[in-house]
Amino acid sequence: MKFHVFNPEHDIALASDLANFTAPHAGRQLRHDLGFLPALWADEGDVVLVDDVELAKRSFQRVAHAANKYLGKGLLRSECQFAALGRHARGLQAQSVEPWGWDRALKARLARAGIDEALLPSDEQVSAIRMLSHRRSSALLLPALRCEGIIGESFECTTVEEVDDLQRRYGRLVLKAPWSSSGRGLRFIHEPVADNPYVVGWLHHLLKAQGSVMAEPYYEKAKDFGMEFEATAEGEVRYLGLSLFHTENGAYKGNILAKESLKNEMLSRYISKDLLESVQQKICALTPSIFKHQYVGPFGVDMMVCTSSNDDGQTTGERHFLLHPCVEINLRRTMGHVALSLTPQDDEIKGVMRIDYDDNAYKLLIKRL
Repeated sequence: MKFHVFNPEHDIALASDLANFTAPHAGRQLRHDLGFLPALWADEGDVVLVDDVELAKRSFQRVAHAANKYLGKGLLRSECQFAALGRHARGLQAQSVEPWGWDRALKARLARAGIDEALLPSDEQVSAIRMLSHRRSSALLLPALRCEGIIGESFECTTVEEVDDLQRRYGRLVLKAPWSSSGRGLRFIHEPVADNPYVVGWLHHLLKAQGSVMAEPYYEKAKDFGMEFEATAEGEVRYLGLSLFHTENGAYKGNILAKESLKNEMLSRYISKDLLESVQQKICALTPSIFKHQYVGPFGVDMMVCTSSNDDGQTTGERHFLLHPCVEINLRRTMGHVALSLTPQDDEIKGVMRIDYDDNAYKLLIKRL
């Protein structure tokens, strides 16, 4: 039996690196409203630890009904149980804990709730996971993925002057905090850094708090997507599937639900299947040397299809697409993994999964396209 925990505040907790971390209200509400999510992939007999057991049961039944209606009957069944994190969980015996992502705050919260410390990672393991979650991991992987049809560069800067030099070289830059949640910790600049006091102030604060900033040339995005993987205890990396998702201002909005063949067909309008397979195989081969047995569990690699530009920075008349194969490595479970757990049974079925905020609550919605 395994304990499962949904802690969507994980990325912000990594940035704080505090054991006594209080998540922002939105993060706490996401955890409360969508705490049932691990039931979508939990095995029979597993336990999902939630804030509100009755809400989790109702929410899971609602999602299961929608999944079975729109994606194929019998796709989801209730095979696990829900328990409140605290005294209700203390009497249960488990062999492992599988959270959305490991951080110091979650470890401390589980320990306070009475979860056996033998099931929790050591402080050294949590620190190693945090360092691997630094955006420099993406910068390390990118050069090894380069080939024809690939685009993408990333630089770690420790001074404002380094950022300014890159801006003068590339013109438009995307600046990223080493640790931040979706849509946060990003700044877009297209002028000398000194000309924007707001960016200078942000950089000084970030460099003091996190030690560096990642700077990347700005690319004209045509489509977001990702690949989902799992790092095993044996030191291998297994490919799990594609994630076709939609974002607005960097914030997650939803995922396509479809068989791999259909998702590949949708991407083939932009990128060849051979190039996608090559990148997938390289990631499986290269990431074990980056992880060095310090991370076991699910992870995702965000990618994007970019529109090529001419030397003047203008999009060419004839649309030509390039692949950015590693925008970000998410060393945790992702919404793409959630989408994979809702893969339709029929090759012809295509659906969409999204998170809406309605009536003061977050809800996972499933529809057929």
